[in-house]
Amino acid sequence: MSLDAPKVQPVNGAAFTIGIAAARFNSTYVDALLHQILGHLSAAGVKEKKIHLARVPGSNELPVAAQLLARKHRPDVVIALGVLIRGDTIHYELIADAATQALQRVALDAGIPVINGVIVAENQAQAEARCLGAINRGAEFAHGALEMAGLKRRLSRPANTKKK
Repeated sequence: MSLDAPKVQPVNGAAFTIGIAAARFNSTYVDALLHQILGHLSAAGVKEKKIHLARVPGSNELPVAAQLLARKHRPDVVIALGVLIRGDTIHYELIADAATQALQRVALDAGIPVINGVIVAENQAQAEARCLGAINRGAEFAHGALEMAGLKRRLSRPANTKKK
């Protein structure tokens, strides 16, 4: 687990609209991440009424929820949250790969940043460390979302053209 997170740049989120798609599978971990994210978004000034939450059964459904949030609310950013823990088969690898690729496609197709907040863990201990432990991945996802929302706003503005 990398401890070398980027230095956090303060962002005023008061003007931002945020979409969050969160899986219900492994809810203890996902709910902890969601709680961390909501706290950090609130602290950054994001208004509760500008946060649109969609709960889905599992991580495989996150890309569709992200796409629906992007279409309906046109948020500045979407955060997709899920936790995958290795089992006895390769199912979790298939879901992790498919969700990652589909979330990236949603971002590119919609022109809206999508934060991939899907934790992929080898075991329960890894999931706990990343969701309930001292390293706050939820805060990292929230900060990344705020930074990307700001970037989207800055780069989406029309170029400043002066009349001669």
